[in-house]
Amino acid sequence: MPRTLDREAIATRQQKIADLARRAPQRVLLTLAHHIDLMWMEEAYRRTRKDGAVGVDGVSAEAYEQQLHANLSDLLERFKSGRYRAPPVRRVHIPKDGAKGKTRPIGIPTLEDKILQRAVLMALEPIYEQDFLDGSYGFRPGRGPHQALEALWRGLMGIDGGWVIDLDIQSFLDRCSYYPPADLGSSKRSAMASGSFIFSPLRLPCETWMASSSPRLTRCNTVWRDTPRMRMASTMGT
Repeated sequence: MPRTLDREAIATRQQKIADLARRAPQRVLLTLAHHIDLMWMEEAYRRTRKDGAVGVDGVSAEAYEQQLHANLSDLLERFKSGRYRAPPVRRVHIPKDGAKGKTRPIGIPTLEDKILQRAVLMALEPIYEQDFLDGSYGFRPGRGPHQALEALWRGLMGIDGGWVIDLDIQSFLDRCSYYPPADLGSSKRSAMASGSFIFSPLRLPCETWMASSSPRLTRCNTVWRDTPRMRMASTMGT
């Protein structure tokens, strides 16, 4: 029962953040960091996948859970004090579907890094959800490819059919995921007390063990995307 009550409390906080962002779209939100407390971190841990491969530190979910409260408390303290530094991402190459002999690079962050990213996402997502258009389905809560296909089908039926073109730009992210300068001045959604803990881990590109090209922002397969109001980091595959 206490866990259920905790989740309801967090959902209530997120709804308040969403309501504020919706009512005041041009307002700069600077006081969200206080929402991230130990209860918030515990919920972030619950939402984090436990069956993924381990990161560079070799720590599994099973080992982390042996002292879960102490580990989350320590992570929260490092986060609040600004001492947290994102560790390197372990680079792994997996076979690419339909391309003989080619591989797809993926980044595997540490479990602790995933937890903190999830906690930050839980605070930022209610804000940016207000900015996305209704036709956006990628990496959004409660939405997926099946819903996107259904919306496409309905649109086509409404105009009595049409052409559907499926394009795949070869090695697109290899060329377009280089680290751009973060423009804090143009942000309408600073979101935290200083914004530093969001942008600092992303300011210095970190090459992973198997990276051999120019420094790319490989932290957690993070790429920069344009949203209606600002550039934000969108984490994929975590």
